[in-house]
Amino acid sequence: MKQPSPVRLERIDEYRLRIPREGAMRSEGLIYADHTTEELLKGDNSPQQVANVACLPGLVGRSMAMPDIHWGYGFPIGGVAAFDIDEGIVSPGGVGYDINCGVRLLRTGLREDEVKPHIRKLVDRLFTEIPTGVGSRRKRAKVSDGQLRSLLQQGAGWVVKQGWGRASDLERLESGGCLPDADPDALTPRAMERGLDQVGTLGSGNHFGEVGVVDEICDPEAAALFGLEVGMVTFFIHCGSRGLGHQVADDYMKSMRGTLSKHGLDLPDPQLVCAPITSKEGREYLGAMRAAANYAFANRQMITWLARTVFSEVFGRSEDDLGLDVVYDVCHNIAKIEDHLFEGRKRTVCVHRKGATRAFPAGHPEIGEVYRESGHPVLIPGDMGRYSYVLVGTDQAMDESWGSTCHGAGRVKSRAKAKKDLKGRQIDRELAEKGIYVRAASRRVLAEEASEAYKDVADVVNVVTGAGIVRKVARLRPIGNIKG
Repeated sequence: MKQPSPVRLERIDEYRLRIPREGAMRSEGLIYADHTTEELLKGDNSPQQVANVACLPGLVGRSMAMPDIHWGYGFPIGGVAAFDIDEGIVSPGGVGYDINCGVRLLRTGLREDEVKPHIRKLVDRLFTEIPTGVGSRRKRAKVSDGQLRSLLQQGAGWVVKQGWGRASDLERLESGGCLPDADPDALTPRAMERGLDQVGTLGSGNHFGEVGVVDEICDPEAAALFGLEVGMVTFFIHCGSRGLGHQVADDYMKSMRGTLSKHGLDLPDPQLVCAPITSKEGREYLGAMRAAANYAFANRQMITWLARTVFSEVFGRSEDDLGLDVVYDVCHNIAKIEDHLFEGRKRTVCVHRKGATRAFPAGHPEIGEVYRESGHPVLIPGDMGRYSYVLVGTDQAMDESWGSTCHGAGRVKSRAKAKKDLKGRQIDRELAEKGIYVRAASRRVLAEEASEAYKDVADVVNVVTGAGIVRKVARLRPIGNIKG
């Protein structure tokens, strides 16, 4: 397959850019971007990655990217692409290394004025009880080999069965917190080994646990359905499948490289290694990916239990009295088999969302009953110094973006550059002056994850709301954060 020509970006409207179909591209590309985002794309390789994805076999519709787009492995971060179930491929690079990295939001019955006097104690206890950082391990609640297999098949439901959660939690998780057809036998022994003691850990990088406050309601009706109101204290969890998911991705990227010629696949970028969905390799990867996704659901469920325990301890009240109910849990590094209407007929496709989030609107059959009439909450975290958002999907998202939207702010500086540019700054002190108390595994992490390293999430959200694929429901402001 020939490499596409250097990409041209053509503006469609205020919120969309087109990459014209050229060379080996099977379809055009579409990037959700305003003029500010367009400027940031200059000199960045991510538009080329959008074009490269458009060369893959079985692509249905356009190769797309959200406004939090930046360079990733194979697919860009923010990439969305759907492939025909019979003729298309599945690509580990289209899912990412941190399989089912995602976010969960809890709401509490606490108000900001109740929490502020205790924020240091609360954050310190969360930091102590929820292991963070590279290679972090659970101090307790480890799982055995047999239990791990059950967890990989049952996801968050397995954690709830152990008494570390509420049955009602599962009603408010994407896919009920469990992907069917997960196959633990498709994981290597090394992947299984890495998963034994990392359930209930945040890990490193941009993963976090954040104490926030609802400071603006944009859609009162939807906010009421989601149980959100101004002044309410919340807890945001951002993490994924830890070392187990990373190992699954690495194992299948390596093994699929050896089968490309067997399947007649000639790729514009070797990082787009893939296999036909119907092939043995494709089926095995999907089984392993689903198992890793279930591990991530279980991980966020375990952290929910730990957070509830800490809140109860710090405030001297029962979990039921404090609330700490799940608002929702969404995935943003995943490939899912879904039915969609495309050009007037039903198509079964494998939708890759890498750094992108589902945004299914009211009435969609895959939404649990609790949110069927409203559409499910779409959770968009920002950075530790600014805002996060709760959105809801629209019918236009189903027509245009496979029911997908952005997943966060998106980096504008690499971790190395952020660390270099912010050398000598005391990020924790700067955040404290804004009323945000932060604990992190190291000062290096604070520099790498500072606000300057990211786009302003408000700008990103304005693009997807302006494009009509989501609506704003509420805005959250951080008051405390734990980082790995």
